[in-house]
Amino acid sequence: MTGAAFDAEAEFDRQVARLIELGYPGAAGLTAEQFGETVAPLRGVAASAAAGEHDPERGRVAFVLVVTRQLVPIEETMPRTTLAGKSRPGFVDHSFEEGSLERFVATDAVHLPDPRAYLVFDVDRGEEFCGAVPVDAMGVIADRERTVLTIEEGVALLTLFPEVLVKNKCYMLGGSRCGDRRVPALWISKNAPKLGWCWERNPHTWLGMASAGGRVAAG
Repeated sequence: MTGAAFDAEAEFDRQVARLIELGYPGAAGLTAEQFGETVAPLRGVAASAAAGEHDPERGRVAFVLVVTRQLVPIEETMPRTTLAGKSRPGFVDHSFEEGSLERFVATDAVHLPDPRAYLVFDVDRGEEFCGAVPVDAMGVIADRERTVLTIEEGVALLTLFPEVLVKNKCYMLGGSRCGDRRVPALWISKNAPKLGWCWERNPHTWLGMASAGGRVAAG
């Protein structure tokens, strides 16, 4: 990515417009104007967060606008995802027993800069970790001083860049855990995105580990 090829503020505006188009304001109990006002302070920090590579088809994104479950529940964000060029909505797998998704929260190592909305930057879907043991992949990412993505961050990445989720290059979200051995993950099922989970010691050849350079909030 070069400065001449990437306009961070224009990209931020695109992401906000896409979320409004997908009905995020209504799901958050806000008007489109109120939603825009809520996230608008982040526009000014988008440029400083856009230092990394931006090539979504290769699974690298400069920054992503993350709307947390405090504004819109995960159960309402997943149906607003699709695969690139497809229309079938994403879904939460039934393997999440009733009430369990609420227990998958950010780990102690993950520091959310704002409880409602923020930017995650220098994002990588992490296909280099396809076939790796998840807990080992998380250790490598920590050693690199990067951070694994939470469920909300992974869903935001997919929502705004559907092209990142492709066959054999899906990704786990080790930043959200519930105290057991399950690691959330996004993959493809029934020609649509699915939020499921895998075991922290079970490798999958088609699941990498998504990560980011960090998170930033306005102010």
